[in-house]
Amino acid sequence: MIPAGFAYSRPSSIDEALGLLASHGSEVKVIAGGQSLIPLLKLRLAHVDRLIDIGRIRELRGMRDLPDGGYEIGALTTYADILAATRLAWVREAVEGIADVQTRYRGTVGGSIAHADPASDLPAIALALDYAAVLRSGRGERLVPLDGFFRGAFHTAMEHDELLVSLRRGPLPAGVGGAFVTLEQPASGYSLVGVAAVVGGRPGAVSHARVAITGVGEVPYRAKAVEAALLAGATSAEAASHATDGVTVNGDIHANPTYRAAMAAVYARRAIETALAHAA
Repeated sequence: MIPAGFAYSRPSSIDEALGLLASHGSEVKVIAGGQSLIPLLKLRLAHVDRLIDIGRIRELRGMRDLPDGGYEIGALTTYADILAATRLAWVREAVEGIADVQTRYRGTVGGSIAHADPASDLPAIALALDYAAVLRSGRGERLVPLDGFFRGAFHTAMEHDELLVSLRRGPLPAGVGGAFVTLEQPASGYSLVGVAAVVGGRPGAVSHARVAITGVGEVPYRAKAVEAALLAGATSAEAASHATDGVTVNGDIHANPTYRAAMAAVYARRAIETALAHAA
């Protein structure tokens, strides 16, 4: 299909992009790889007055270690870039399972986070790693933890004049292990349930726990009841039984809420046990 008409701008710097965002109001969308937005525009499920194409702003690319031992990923870093550079084997394995080769070479980290698809895998991985979004506007820069950044389906804490320039996290605790497991819809590959876990310690004596779930609720979320149970000494199965506490579970033609909630517990247990098996 052909999308409705729109104006198009391609800024060459962050400052130019911020100027365009500030001057054109809320009916503007930022495009990077375009792997999510363009299909929606073609199907006329989304509408914009203007597209701002940030795909050639070099300063938004790259991955770097931070002086405090943390890590930063530029918004235009692609899935393929992560595969080439990450030192976390479980992240590499997870990203290899996202979409297809063409999408991994075009799709960007910032685009996935800003798009806030309820079934996207990358937000759950980033939540489990305690990343925060670095948002910049003409008013300055602010750091917003991803825990709380996702406000609803395709809706985030970003203001209309803000640009997501990178993701940033602090150092990971020593000895933690990680895992991402997913129950995919066979035709589309989207997660009916996806669980990322970053856990330290040993069964019954967990010292660090981050468990994030996608595909289940309105947004990817931290399963804090699971984390608290693990830290209190619960078994992986006991903790995983809290995977949907406080969450309105989605239902659709592929999985009703009862089935999805049951699978959230199953896959949370698997993610926790796998992460613990890799913890030092």
